[in-house]
Amino acid sequence: MAGEGAGQRTEAAARGWPDRVRQWWLRARGTAGYERYTLLQVLKSTLAATLAWVVSYYLLDSPSPAFAPFSAVLIMQVTVYQSLLQSLRYLGAVAVGVAMVAALGFLSGPDLLTFVLVALAGLTIGRWPALGAQGPQVSTAAFFAFSTYASATSATDKVTQLGQIILLVLIGCTIGVVVNVTVAPPMRYRSAEYGIRSLSTALDDLVSDMYPALRDGELDEERLRQWHRRAEQTGGLITQAKDGFNTAQESLYFNPRRLLRRYRGKHSFEGYGAVLAALERSLYQVSSLTRSLHEWHEEEGSRYDDGAFLRGYADFLESVSKIAEVLGELDEDSLGEQARQLCRLADEARERCRRVSDGASRAGLPLADPARPYGVLVVEATRLMEEFQHCCDVLQRYADQDA
Repeated sequence: MAGEGAGQRTEAAARGWPDRVRQWWLRARGTAGYERYTLLQVLKSTLAATLAWVVSYYLLDSPSPAFAPFSAVLIMQVTVYQSLLQSLRYLGAVAVGVAMVAALGFLSGPDLLTFVLVALAGLTIGRWPALGAQGPQVSTAAFFAFSTYASATSATDKVTQLGQIILLVLIGCTIGVVVNVTVAPPMRYRSAEYGIRSLSTALDDLVSDMYPALRDGELDEERLRQWHRRAEQTGGLITQAKDGFNTAQESLYFNPRRLLRRYRGKHSFEGYGAVLAALERSLYQVSSLTRSLHEWHEEEGSRYDDGAFLRGYADFLESVSKIAEVLGELDEDSLGEQARQLCRLADEARERCRRVSDGASRAGLPLADPARPYGVLVVEATRLMEEFQHCCDVLQRYADQDA
């Protein structure tokens, strides 16, 4: 029976794969997401490899034509800038490896001791930081070059074939860069938006759980511990968002698409960078806020003795949630309207923050007592308000510039 069940599952999976392929294809055609990017990279790499093969095999009649298409595909990076940088590093690594083989080979001949020296030198030089990720290509190129050198029959053939390796790599890198620059060069500016959206959504989800419980006074131990744990776990999201922003900014370098009218004046990433930094600080402030709530609740006999303060604070966090919700839908094409909406919400949040501070003072709460949470809550509310007001001002300024 178990074998029959496994067979049925396999058959069902086999019947379902055409539907999955069709859905993948529809997503690639319909939206500018992961599927379309993957398809585009495959097609561009295929084109670059084919052109490099035609040049190396048919035009140059090289005995080792595979070096060219391999090099062309290797440097098809996510951004034009990375393609240029990695192609220079790769070409330098190959040149060093080949030159090392030529020098050692002509000095001591293609014997085992020479290969040991080539391997030792290549693996050592490959750790040079200037070569970056292409460091291992020094030893790889050296091994291929040594094989070519050892099989050549004359000194002239040895020099010619070693020089041809560098020429083929140069051809492959050049074709790869040209294809990446001229055929739909990757413009990853949306990565900056995705980073802001991910942090905003995490903030919105957390704060949206907090303010109803604060309003109703439902602050049990388990809930407070979960809030604090969730706030502390946003570090990974922050790192990913920063990486996405860096990729988006890097995709502009040497990219001809930035010259098109559609992109003019719209990709000064200072605005998005400032918003991302503000969201990062906001998440740290919320983490401090949740830690204060949790630590106070853990103390024996602790009580939140001012329900009006907590209700006012809940109102403020509700405003924060609305701001985070708008930032979680940030879209450059709608930036003007979203910036105006954020400014309206920021004004509302500022008024509620003022009520929190004034209410705490009127109630005579111990704001200066480090053992009580009220002072920390008021301070973090003020800081959160400043961060979101900054987001509003920055986005409004860049929206006005792009109008």
